[in-house]
Amino acid sequence: MKHVEIFTDGACKGNPGPGGWGALLRMGKHEKEIAGSEADTTNNRMEMTAVIRALNALIEPCAIDLYTDSKYVLDGMTKWIDGWQRNGWKTASKKPVRNEDLWHELIEAVKHHQVDWHWVKGHNGHPENDRVDRLASDAAEQAQAVAGRAS
Repeated sequence: MKHVEIFTDGACKGNPGPGGWGALLRMGKHEKEIAGSEADTTNNRMEMTAVIRALNALIEPCAIDLYTDSKYVLDGMTKWIDGWQRNGWKTASKKPVRNEDLWHELIEAVKHHQVDWHWVKGHNGHPENDRVDRLASDAAEQAQAVAGRAS
């Protein structure tokens, strides 16, 4: 099984507001950067989208070390997801799980891979996290500029 490192980040100009996501996929010496944006979204949705798009960019099952600065994504996948599924997508306080649509997409995207989840402190000089933060921020700024032209 091929080993891949994935670094992801999401950004939002306002929350909600125009948002962007970025990811860096690395296998050995090979690297690929991907990014995208949405006109009206939240920071958490962009964090999740970055992970989903990165995983979906892989064409075969891989062993993955996935690095995110999002405790929401990390805790969701490593601590909360089983309980949410057992409880019919309700939180411990019996409220509907936010972003359920993306959690389903993320479960599907992870299914074929062996993923080890890692948290990195954002905006702390981590080179790859800084790279994906820039990708996400640039994409969010593009979405914001497009939204500004449309109004």
